Amino acid sequence: MRLYRLLAITLLLINRERIQAKELADTFEVSARTIYRDIEVISQAGIPVITYQGTNGGIGIAQQYKIDKTFLTNDEFASIYSALKSISSSYSDSNVRLVLEKIKSIIPKNQENDFKVKAEKIFIDFSPWGNDVLLREKIEKLKEAIEKTKLVFFVYCSARSEITKRTVEPYTLVLKGQKWYLYAFCELRNEYRFFKLSRMKDVEVLDLRFARQETNLAGLPWEKEWYKPQNVVNLVLKFDAQVKIIAEEWFGVEHVQFDDSGSCTVEISYPEDEWLYGFILSFGNHVEVLKPTYLRERIKEIAAKIIKLYE
Repeated sequence: MRLYRLLAITLLLINRERIQAKELADTFEVSARTIYRDIEVISQAGIPVITYQGTNGGIGIAQQYKIDKTFLTNDEFASIYSALKSISSSYSDSNVRLVLEKIKSIIPKNQENDFKVKAEKIFIDFSPWGNDVLLREKIEKLKEAIEKTKLVFFVYCSARSEITKRTVEPYTLVLKGQKWYLYAFCELRNEYRFFKLSRMKDVEVLDLRFARQETNLAGLPWEKEWYKPQNVVNLVLKFDAQVKIIAEEWFGVEHVQFDDSGSCTVEISYPEDEWLYGFILSFGNHVEVLKPTYLRERIKEIAAKIIKLYE
């Protein structure tokens, strides 16, 4: 922990012209005396730390101190910085913040504005609306279990409302379509599976270790698990003119065909499950299923049940 703190303090000092000991103490949740001891260690390591006295005083590093950055160009650093900033919008990790500080610290002062423009030209916000504290806590638990190769227990509710108790070997956290999943080996099913975090309850990291097997992230079934050919249905949907913009946003303008009345049709393929029924119904009375006939009847049945609830 102290080694991490020493490195983090060094990077902050390189990145900032000067910083007060109290701010460092608050940042790392230690006493000012501990910070001064850390500064002494950093100085002994050969890094020229200077203490400034007075009202605007603080701790800084000699201006001439440089870090060699010839292994990457500023454009490459900007791309890495932009990607990490986007990831951090939905994934809290002190290591990511540390790397961001490190990248900023090695950009020369006279190139900072140019770097800022390049690094901020694209920002992808993966975070959902609102601040889901419970989800973040669950992610932190699972991240710890993955790092320490510990088994995880939880109660899982499937899309069909089936409740089961699972003990799994956690391998990878996956963010897909703004939803978090856990890729893990399930002892109950004796195979690797994806688990949606929002359906996992009573998550507990067990004090039991497992032997991590070799997995190929690029070869994992990110699409295949959901998009199995036997489950896919070819749809023809008709949208009225009021939601044509929404239809274009969802399916892309190249898949939308307009008629003279202003309404439009979309031909698309999706796996058939409860999600698909809910997706179609989410458009309310602005969408009509033209094909296939059996799915049209299924949506009609669900709509009739909804009406019955309000009678």
